This record gives sequence, structure tokens and C-alpha cells, in this order.
Amino acid sequence: MATDTPLDRFRDVLGGASRAIANDAEVELAFTADAPSQAGRSIKVPMPARALPADQVAEARGFADGFALRLKHHDVIKHARAAPKEPVARAVFDAVETARIEALGSKGFAGIADNLEHSLTLRMKSDPIARARNAQEVPLSTAIQLMVRERLTGRAAPASAALGLGLVADWIEEKGGADLDALALAIDDQDAFAALIANLLQDLELTEGEMAPDDADEGGAEDEGSEDSEQEEGEEEGDQGSGEGQVEARGEQRDSDSEQGQSEEEAPSDAMDDIDGDPGDDGEDGMMPVRPNRPWGDMPPQFEYKAFTRAHDEVIAATELCDAEELERLRSYLDQQLVTLQSVVTKLANRLQRRLMAQQSRSWDFDQEEGMLDAARLARVVVNPMQSLSYKSERDTDFRDTVVTLLIDNSGSMRGRPISIAAISADILARTLERCGVKTEILGFTTRAWKGGQARDAWLAAGRPPQPGRLNDVRHIVYKQADEPWRRAKKSLGLMMREGLLKENIDGEALLWAHERLIARPEDRKILMVISDGAPVDDSTLSVNSGSYLERHLRQVIGWIENKSPVGLVAIGIGHDVTRYYARAVTIMDVDQLAGTMIEQLASLFDDE
Repeated sequence: MATDTPLDRFRDVLGGASRAIANDAEVELAFTADAPSQAGRSIKVPMPARALPADQVAEARGFADGFALRLKHHDVIKHARAAPKEPVARAVFDAVETARIEALGSKGFAGIADNLEHSLTLRMKSDPIARARNAQEVPLSTAIQLMVRERLTGRAAPASAALGLGLVADWIEEKGGADLDALALAIDDQDAFAALIANLLQDLELTEGEMAPDDADEGGAEDEGSEDSEQEEGEEEGDQGSGEGQVEARGEQRDSDSEQGQSEEEAPSDAMDDIDGDPGDDGEDGMMPVRPNRPWGDMPPQFEYKAFTRAHDEVIAATELCDAEELERLRSYLDQQLVTLQSVVTKLANRLQRRLMAQQSRSWDFDQEEGMLDAARLARVVVNPMQSLSYKSERDTDFRDTVVTLLIDNSGSMRGRPISIAAISADILARTLERCGVKTEILGFTTRAWKGGQARDAWLAAGRPPQPGRLNDVRHIVYKQADEPWRRAKKSLGLMMREGLLKENIDGEALLWAHERLIARPEDRKILMVISDGAPVDDSTLSVNSGSYLERHLRQVIGWIENKSPVGLVAIGIGHDVTRYYARAVTIMDVDQLAGTMIEQLASLFDDE
């Protein structure tokens, strides 16, 4: 078309190439200013400038080729069935599978190989491996992906990642070099390749004898149907960001850092003080959480959780953490991101409102002896004024008075796009539910300081007693109270955009806090919706307790709420699958998915009795 711009023509050509590579005529490609992603057959790649600079064109081609190759060479169901559940092992598993997919696409196609190389080089410049100065700072999933890629394609790691890779390469070679060599023999067979990855994860001590894909039929055919379908969903979402490498889930970076020293992980808990370093050592090294890779089922049922001190914890209103002028500026920044989502907001509000109002529809019982006079029966009254059964009475509605609490993870790993998604989600849901007459409370949770704060200082002053429990000062933030209208609280949501607010996260205590506030409410139906991006992580606590201390507590709290409490619990995973914690959970990768996913989760909870 004569009106097509060079950018439009490039998009059409790139879309055609993607369909050809994927061998699927239904593939659709679009440009985005956000993170590249893939959802089903829909591919979104970075939008180059109108002048089509060569480096930006190569970047878009690299992402498009990577996503198209995933559609062609990757089976989501097989991947979900074989994937380990432990987060660090899962990140490595996903990364190695990405290396296999891209290696298959590179064979015999120099152009695709060059596009993928350029895309990888750009990604590595912003990856933590490029900034690593010691082995503990290197993300294990990235390092292993680069080593597998080199074995499968013969291409060395990008220069920006070479230094970081060198810090851990010898350790990986020593533990799993033979497994890495064997991967090239099974590159065309996803099942066999997954079995070899399982061996690699065991040799790296990231898993403890987890079930290999070939053993999937042994020990639980009954569970395959439900688990596979749930994991497939989570995997499909998780793979959307695979063009950028792995979506960085909370704890995976820190977990992978600590995996470099397995001898430290296997040390008894009373020796954790040695890991912590000298008193007063507040450096990054030695403060990484140590997390053993034991399944939840192995944990002792008598596990008890405690805090070393609660003297410095705080529950605080968002308006007390920021002055009015800065809140106004932060809210304006959030509103800018909402401009393009007005149609989504309207559709979401209308769909949920229709769903809820259907439950509140008025109904009547007719031919009653008392009540309101039935206008349709006026003729009967005129003919025979003594005739009974000329009245009607309104039937009680089944819709119960409801309150919804949104509990938002305000941790450092949510920085950037995830916290923006969370704030936008809260804003949309608060407005929607208010229109439906449902009260909404918005809460956030983080810590007051990095690496322990005053609680850690008190622990050091007390002589560093062993097993101190939670060792940080929690901060629980009230953005909007349930009885407060949205218009009064809308500025408070902008606080989530403030630099320096997001620190560490202790999910179990935050869930209990939000639950206690809900239980105290007078409404009949109570719903708690958690918006998070993964596992609880607090460096100070995990460095002096068992590595799964916070995660065990979170699981116990979730189990108690789901099985014993009248509160309905649902979780929204931001860029990461949280179904391993919550029985009712959904994952979103971007705000575009809000209308389709969050509406169904929330509406289904309203449908439950």
C-alpha cells in the first residue's frame, strides 16, 4: 500500500518470516514499547525507531526468531511435565531448554543465528551476570544457558558476560561437565533432552532425585491430569518472556547465587553464623540467603516461626511515607501508564459489574397474602376487594455483603514493570468493585531496611544468638482502607512508584496481617487477593536460619487460610507462576492480560458459596 511506512513494511516482512520459521500461518506479530513477549501465537517484539536503525532492526529480528522457534520446536506439555518444582532448578531447566530451541533454529541458517546472537548480546548487557564481581552474584540459570549454547552452537558467550561466566564456569564444569557434553546428543528429542537436564540438575545439587520425564508414569498417573493442566498453564505464561532469558522471579537470582557454595548450604543450622560474616559486616557478600533444596513434604510438621523482635515493625498509611506534593507527582506518573488502558478498564468494569449485578437481581414471590400490592392484579382487586393473594414480596437475594483486600508485594524484585502492573491492577480493581458496591482495601508489604535494619543491630548486640527467627523490621502499608472511597485514596497508590520504597518481603506475616484485618470486618463474604512475583526473601533472616525458613512459614499460613478460614484466598503472579504456593492462583505477564484472567478469578470467588 502506498500509505505504508517503512516501519509497517518491516513489521509485515518480520511477521511473514516468523510464520515461515514457526511453520504456522496463524502467528501474529506486533510491535511493543514494553518487554517482548509471546502469548500463544501472538508475538510482541521491541519497536524500532521510524528510521529503522540497524541495531534495533537486528534486535527485533532476534526476538521474533526466538519466539517463532519456540512455537516450532517446543512442546509446552512435555516441558511442564518434566520441569522441577524448586525455583532455582526450574530457572536453569527453562534456560537450558531455551538454549536447545535456539540452537536447533541456528543450524543451517546463518541469518537466524546472527539475529539470535545480536539479541543475546543486548540482553546480556542488562543481565546481572554483566555486573557480577564474585561467584555469588552470578545468576546460575544465565551462566548454564551460555555454556550449553556454546556446546550446541560453538558460539562463545558475549563479551559483556564473559567475566561473570568465568567466575562460575570451573565449578559448573567440575560438577556437570559430562552432562553438558551429553546434551548435544539429544538436541532433537525434547523428552531425552529433559532427562539429561534432570541429571545435570542432580549433579549440580539443585534437585534431590526428582522424577525424570521417563518416570512420569510411575507413581501417580492419577495426578497427571490435573497437575499437567495447571503446570501447562503456568508454563505457557512463563515462556512468554523467554526471548529475554528467564523472567527474573524473586529468590531465583539470590538462590542461584547461593548455590555456588553447596557445602555452606549443607552445614547444620547452628553453623549459619559463620556464613553471616563478622559483626557489622553489611556488605553484599555473605548476606545471600541460603535455601536448601528439600521438598515441602519433608518439612517437620512442628515447625515454629518467630520474630527476634517486633519493636521496630510498623503499620503505616501511605500518606505518612511521602509528602502530598510527591504523592501528586507519583500519581501523575502512574496515570500516564493508565492512559493507554482506558478501554481495558472500561471493559473490565463492565464485565465484572454485569457478573455481580446478575447475582443481585431482584426477584419476587407473587400471589402473597401480604406485602406490596401487585399492580398486575389490580383488576382482581376491583372485581373482588376481599380477594387475597393479590400481593407480592421481594425475595431475599443470594448476593452477600462483600469486602475484598488486595495485598501487594512491595519487594525489590518487583521494581520496574512488575510493580507498575501491580499498582495498575489495584487501581482498576478498586474502581471496578466500588462501582459494584463492593468495599475494597489495598495493602502493601515490604521491610523498613535492607539486610535487617534495627532488628539485626539488636541481634548483634545480643551476642548473635543462634536461630533468631525473622531478623528484619517489617513494614506493612495501608494504601486504601475498606471504608475509604477510591477518589480519596487514588493518590496513595502512586507511592508504589517511589524509588527506595521496595525492599525485602516476608510474605507469611503479611498474609496473617491482611487476614486479621479482613476477619475484623462485618461483611459476610471476605476475599483476600495477593499480588506477588514469587517466594519470600529476606537476606538477613535467611542467612542465620534455615534457607527455607520464610517459605515454610508462608506455606503454613496459606494452608491454614485455605483450609480453616472463611476468607477466600486467590493469588496473582506477576511474571512468575505462584501455583506452587496457592491452590487458587493465576499468572499474568502484562496488563493486557488483566481483562481475561483477573476478572475470571475474582468472579469465580464471588460465585463460590
